[in-house]
Amino acid sequence: MSLPPRICSCGRVVPHGERCECQRTMTRERNARHDARRPSAAARGYNHEWRKARTEYLAAHPHCRECSKNGTTRLASVVDHIIPHRGDKRLFWHRANWQPLCAPCHNSVKQRQERSL
Repeated sequence: MSLPPRICSCGRVVPHGERCECQRTMTRERNARHDARRPSAAARGYNHEWRKARTEYLAAHPHCRECSKNGTTRLASVVDHIIPHRGDKRLFWHRANWQPLCAPCHNSVKQRQERSL
């Protein structure tokens, strides 16, 4: 049994669980505005030295910490800063502030946590 579609605020009928094209467009535009104001990755410290340290850290800590809490084993692909460094180089490089995450956990669970701060 599938759930019924819904009506978007723009008036389109949208299948249950999907986003309307107008919502996807608004998200793309919002992200583009955010990216235009954001410094480049290199300017934020994500350079060759970081990539080397990240590779070494993931080799030593290969599994996603968030998935492990839920009893799942998934390979980590992101080194996340537990406390957002916000440009603080000391906090950026403090390895006790790093955690291995898979991309889905980093891009959903972690982002929700940071937005709630």
